[in-house]
Amino acid sequence: MERFVDRDLTSAEFRECMLDGARFVGCVMRGVELDGLLGEVTVNGVDVMPYVEAELDRRHPVRVLIRSDDVVDLREAWRQLQDAWAATVERLRATPGLERESVGSEWSAIQTLRHLVFVHDSWFVRCCLGRTEPFSPVGLTIDSVPAGSAPGVDPAADPTLEDVLTVRAPQSAALTGWLADCTQQDLAAPAPVPDDDVWPPYARGRTVAECLRTVLNEEFEHHGFAVRDLATVDH
Repeated sequence: MERFVDRDLTSAEFRECMLDGARFVGCVMRGVELDGLLGEVTVNGVDVMPYVEAELDRRHPVRVLIRSDDVVDLREAWRQLQDAWAATVERLRATPGLERESVGSEWSAIQTLRHLVFVHDSWFVRCCLGRTEPFSPVGLTIDSVPAGSAPGVDPAADPTLEDVLTVRAPQSAALTGWLADCTQQDLAAPAPVPDDDVWPPYARGRTVAECLRTVLNEEFEHHGFAVRDLATVDH
């Protein structure tokens, strides 16, 4: 265990860190931002996460649909997510160059869209459909994806917004068509993740619904990040 005592960590940034079980005792924390996979966060003796989750659900009702086990709700969640991204894409098209603006060290909008191409190829094509075709070259991985585990991705790719949208369109249509025919039994079935070393190997043992929910959550969360940052750069 690492301990920090009487240290000035003003404006420190912890990115992609594991902080399970961390304790902040006698600390001064003002203007602090927490963003990530949070659970059982106790502030001055109070677990604040039930309040946070309830407020997020109030602001974004699509979160409730995404958590549902009902295929009808999941179809509606996907429709709402597509509508939200369509509006944001039109905003990007209206201001050429905006898609490449970033805030701090966060991804730009085009990088975010490229990452969602990768999410579709991995969590939908491989995990929900069980297919093994190469990933789209314009997809963008995360640092934790081992080299060579996403065959087809071009690390040097520098696509335009329209290039990325050209890939996204058939991806979205494929997921829409699949959901239209999907049954509750299909969702409850074990995910047909191929038995190889291609990303994401840890999806084995999950259900189809769990893998689909990863796609929908990624679409929701990353759209939120993009809109948040666009509010800063688009004056």
